Amino acid sequence: MGYASDVTLPYFLRKDGTVGPLALAHRGFSMNGLENSMAAFRAAVELGNLHLETDVHTTSDGVLLVFHDSSLDRVTNSSGRIAELTAAEVAQARIGGVEPVPTFDELVAAFPDARLNLDVKDWNSVKPMAEAIEKHGIHSRVLVTSFSDRRRRAVLKLLSQPTASSAGSSLTALFVLLGPVLPARLARKVLTGVDAFQVPVRYGRVPVVTSGFVRRAHRLGIQVHVWTINEPAEMGRLLDLGVDGIVSDRLDLLKDLMVRRGHWV
Repeated sequence: MGYASDVTLPYFLRKDGTVGPLALAHRGFSMNGLENSMAAFRAAVELGNLHLETDVHTTSDGVLLVFHDSSLDRVTNSSGRIAELTAAEVAQARIGGVEPVPTFDELVAAFPDARLNLDVKDWNSVKPMAEAIEKHGIHSRVLVTSFSDRRRRAVLKLLSQPTASSAGSSLTALFVLLGPVLPARLARKVLTGVDAFQVPVRYGRVPVVTSGFVRRAHRLGIQVHVWTINEPAEMGRLLDLGVDGIVSDRLDLLKDLMVRRGHWV
């Protein structure tokens, strides 16, 4: 079984420096609704995980936060759109009523060895995210992603060093639909700057992660990461297909499976 990775990008390497399937902790690891909190990220790291999947938004006064939603309403005891709130106002909110919303700087400082899968959620966060990556010099341990290919590329253009990146929705859809007939040389040109596809098993009724999809991606040197997989049987099936990473809320179950298969290093 072969895995795809550009070995010049350390983000894709495991703790021992080898290439193999990655476990990506979806918004950290939390069994109690504390997603994207420092407690969730700490729990993932304490399980021995290296890769943390998360999201970024920016406050009205330019502070980059680690948070999935555009507003505080769903997961905190406060409300309001982050882009319309100051950092001081957001600092009063508590995820699940107990955990503060982390800043990006706090996350980077707390886990200096972690690899960060960063989903830039809005245009307001493009420049702050690029500036934060530059400030901390963490190009080698982040992957930039977004559902918007334009937004993803906008971040990459502001960076001074090569940084791993995964395709947005448009390029992924193009590859799913035309990949079987697109010449490899043309496909690689279209996918310039793409190091990974981060995809669900299917979009509606359209299957995405098939053996053919994985094989074609690997032929181009592109990794395949699948989200969000919480059932061990499905995790095992995907690993058997040769996927390069699994994004999961149940890092505990994924770790158990990967330990049994000799993938947890």
